[in-house]
Amino acid sequence: MPPVKSPVRRDTGPAYGGEMTPEPAPTAYRLRPVLEDDAAAVLAAFRSAPDMARQGEVADLGSARRYVAWLRADRRLAYAVTCDDAMVGLVGVTVDVANRSGWVFYWMHADHRGRGLTTRAVATVCDRLLAGALDRLELGHRVDNPASGGVAVAAGFVVEGRERGKFLVDGERVDVLTYGRLVGDPASGLPPLEVDAALDRAPASDTRRP
Repeated sequence: MPPVKSPVRRDTGPAYGGEMTPEPAPTAYRLRPVLEDDAAAVLAAFRSAPDMARQGEVADLGSARRYVAWLRADRRLAYAVTCDDAMVGLVGVTVDVANRSGWVFYWMHADHRGRGLTTRAVATVCDRLLAGALDRLELGHRVDNPASGGVAVAAGFVVEGRERGKFLVDGERVDVLTYGRLVGDPASGLPPLEVDAALDRAPASDTRRP
């Protein structure tokens, strides 16, 4: 899955296209757990850009509620990126308890792209998890989405492989690049987002290191 008050250009590419937009105040963004009441905000994010269709099946409020329930399920961590407490983005982690590892995924409402926010959110979550309960994190993105790869590298991930023809998109097979980050790898070094106190708990009691 980095602000100024003057207008900035959003990132280009499949995941981050758009025009100029004013930058919110630097203190506006923070991380908190995803809540049941976030369904309407999730629906708004999925409607904000065509590329969000690849993030899940959310077309109305009912499907948004099911998506939120999926995010809040056991062994899955869901961190809402918020602006004035309204959810505008997500960093999710599916936890493999036995191996103390996790699969990372992320998205951002189109109106909040292009300012490094996704990168800082992913870095904040991953830095915290690797400093606490998990030993390894993984993620992947389509090769036609270089912006997502930029997020991964900036958040401290290393390219580990390429899955050929992983997805079928508009009738074309698309490769996926896979990334990993280990507990002993360098931290991202990015300024962290402010986090809600509820995120200080471990993701699962039996994932703590001995």
